Amino acid sequence: MRINETIKNIRASCDNYVDKDLVATIIHDNYYMGTNNILEFDDYGIKKDDTYEKRILKILKHENIFLAAGMYTFIPVINECDIYSVNDYNFKLSEDEFEKYANEKERIFGILIKKDSNDFIIGSTDLCGCSIDASFKEIEKSDLDFYKKIEEIIDTLVIY
Repeated sequence: MRINETIKNIRASCDNYVDKDLVATIIHDNYYMGTNNILEFDDYGIKKDDTYEKRILKILKHENIFLAAGMYTFIPVINECDIYSVNDYNFKLSEDEFEKYANEKERIFGILIKKDSNDFIIGSTDLCGCSIDASFKEIEKSDLDFYKKIEEIIDTLVIY
């Protein structure tokens, strides 16, 4: 994965679901969320005039970084899922699929890039990192429609 180009690609198309200056979040090794205020972060040799992408690359040498690719919410009773990303999607899930993936709250989905690597995991985070238990959660891979749609969206945003 070409991280610099992937960050630029996501930031260029994220207006539907997140502010472009808040698209990246530090995720600690225990998967709890750190700051998403990359423009005010000044550790790891970051300079005031570094671009957003350069800042993330410097942070990535020491921390895991989550890049938001969209947001999803589940609608109980009718087993629907709404996904907001570059494009918006609404689809009905089977009962099993709904039980497997549904959360009681909205979540941001995207990729967690492991520190000092190009390896990434598809997952989600809480909408707000201000809660003490706000964290990253891997989305379990499957052949079900929900995962396929998330994977399809990620594939359009990640530059290889």
